[in-house]
Amino acid sequence: MANEAFELFFALLALLTLVGSVAVVVARFAAGDAGRRLLGELAPLRLAVPALVTTVSMLGSLYFSEVVNYRPCLLCWYQRIAMYSLAIVLVIAAIRRDRGIAPYATVLAGIGATIAGYHWLLERWPAIDTGSCSADAPCSVPYFEVFGFVSLAFMAFCAFVTVLAFLVALPDPTAAAPNTAAASDSAATHPIA
Repeated sequence: MANEAFELFFALLALLTLVGSVAVVVARFAAGDAGRRLLGELAPLRLAVPALVTTVSMLGSLYFSEVVNYRPCLLCWYQRIAMYSLAIVLVIAAIRRDRGIAPYATVLAGIGATIAGYHWLLERWPAIDTGSCSADAPCSVPYFEVFGFVSLAFMAFCAFVTVLAFLVALPDPTAAAPNTAAASDSAATHPIA
């Protein structure tokens, strides 16, 4: 029973992050002034949310493999490489407020999202397998599905999409400050006559 509660908990977290990510992307591209205000308020969380999401995802995957003994397939291992790396570098970047990590984390999250998306599709349609599955840990058979579609691969996909949404769609909160400072410096050194 406890394992089913954890499956439901992580599935709900994954869906929550996906809804939040979609809201961020919609706010960025289609919401006008209200969207810009929302993005401005979320901008300080640009590194913190992805750090939290990837860390919780890493702990969840460790729970399912080490406590519940779900054996990771080959595609799960590739997703773990991306997720665990992201968790480490994003936590460090969030603590140090190092915004320079964004391009590198974006690439890693994009690779992870592609693998997780393919893995989830492979669970739906095993015929699309490109040879990644093995008999002892098949990629096409999910250990569980919550709500009929939320599997471990879908959860990983949601986490990677959240990282991408926050790093790409949210503005860098420090980007506006240098331009404003440069404009005031320029006005001070070049007064209008």
